[in-house]
Amino acid sequence: MAETEFRATGVRIGRRLRSLTRAGQVRITGGRLELLTSSGREIDSAPLTEVSAGQPWFVPEDKALATVNGTRYSLTLGERDPAPGEPGPPAASRFIEAVRQATGRFKRS
Repeated sequence: MAETEFRATGVRIGRRLRSLTRAGQVRITGGRLELLTSSGREIDSAPLTEVSAGQPWFVPEDKALATVNGTRYSLTLGERDPAPGEPGPPAASRFIEAVRQATGRFKRS
């Protein structure tokens, strides 16, 4: 597996109906996914072999679901990738694709 790097800031992270942070961070480095608060405190982390990601049906394009160690988190990223130099989180689809590439699970055609 090729090492995939991904970093997003300004991400809303929630679990069930509870919001854990409105400006969190999502990182994929060294074969691990890390969910962090805006201050850098760890919410959860796991090796990518223990992570799955997808997009729920009938929700806006900026939402993604991540299951980390059996716990499901909802992530609100950007609707589109920001232009170079423009602030904002990357698109949810880019996060999902980064997880799938890192774990060897690719999108079905």
